[in-house]
Amino acid sequence: MKARIQIMLKNGVLDPQGEAIKHALNNIGFESVTGVRQGKVIELDLEGSDKSQVRSQIENMCNKMLANAVIENFEIELL
Repeated sequence: MKARIQIMLKNGVLDPQGEAIKHALNNIGFESVTGVRQGKVIELDLEGSDKSQVRSQIENMCNKMLANAVIENFEIELL
């Protein structure tokens, strides 16, 4: 089974990379861009066919290692 995890900073957490991207886009003529939030995507190949069990395992991975629960949120998509 494949899974995609999208990890983003929580609202209210300063995103310096997003601000740098916004500034660069504005400088090359894309002044309509007023905000950028930068995150990461992780794709996993997993064994198992029980979707609820796989989702639970991925949530555990995110909470223990892949995401910083203090400043990041994550979304899991089973593919």
